[in-house]
Amino acid sequence: MTHSFSTLSEFRALLAAAPGADADAMAGAAARNGQLTKPPGALGRLEDLAIWFAGWQGTDRPRCERPQVLVFAGNHGVVAQGVSAFPAEVTVQMVANFRAGGAAINQLSRAFGAEMAVHALELERPTKDFTTGPAMTEAEVVAALRTGWEAVNPAADVLVTGEMGIGNTTPAAALAAALFGGDPSGWVGRGTGVDDAGLARKADAVTRGLALHAGALGDPLEVLRCLGGRELAAMAGAIARARVERVPVVLDGFICTASAAVLERAVPGALDHCVAGHVSAEGGHSRLLAALGKAPLLDLGLRLGEGSGAALALGIVKGALACHSGMATFAEAGVSGA
Repeated sequence: MTHSFSTLSEFRALLAAAPGADADAMAGAAARNGQLTKPPGALGRLEDLAIWFAGWQGTDRPRCERPQVLVFAGNHGVVAQGVSAFPAEVTVQMVANFRAGGAAINQLSRAFGAEMAVHALELERPTKDFTTGPAMTEAEVVAALRTGWEAVNPAADVLVTGEMGIGNTTPAAALAAALFGGDPSGWVGRGTGVDDAGLARKADAVTRGLALHAGALGDPLEVLRCLGGRELAAMAGAIARARVERVPVVLDGFICTASAAVLERAVPGALDHCVAGHVSAEGGHSRLLAALGKAPLLDLGLRLGEGSGAALALGIVKGALACHSGMATFAEAGVSGA
């Protein structure tokens, strides 16, 4: 059943009512894991990953045969503060590259058999500069959340969300600082490669944004509205829909994780269906994952975005589920167990 919402309150209610993992499926997967032709624990984290996937897919033999990759693109008014090494026009150009199949995420989606779609969110109309006012109205943030929500295929067996948006590491850092506190300079990173002066401008923009919107910091969804961006909200909407449909999610880098963190702070446990695909080289990502209690599957120094790290982690997911669901048990193989 497709649920709908038209306000942030209705969105929060849907997320709060979302189902949890299937305990019986997890128990069945754990029992099966104990009978597979291998020494106990020999596949390490792959075993835990398979059992976890079983709970969200509702079967003791989970699969990764219909992965979905969604890339959302948006533009940001805060780039006026000199926080990016690239101009906003690059967002439009990269969307064209995604649609032509020429980006890294296209190759990784193809390599791991994922259905990929790109959604551009009003690129001609950037969000407002959050150092001078709220980034979005409620109608705008709800529209972005709905774009993500409606893009999810409920028949997918795993979801990856990625983003493109020049300047978007700045709102991501602002979200992280607003949600978890601390000095903004500890959350900002070099993004697409800003120099030291650019890094200082990012920290200053986040500091001013937090001060301006201090009254909103107690409500995570208001934090998203005031300090976020359309593509960040769309990722949050997609991840929330996946929770409602019990589709497991592989989180990408800093921007994706900051978007997802809004959900966890709004409704504790909202990210129980999410695993961290990787830890990126972007400042603050490892700290953010630690705050969420998510151990990454990969650590390769990536900082591209687009969903690329999470898409690469689909290889780990596929390996874990292929071993768990395809291996023979001792009885089936006629092998003497311990």
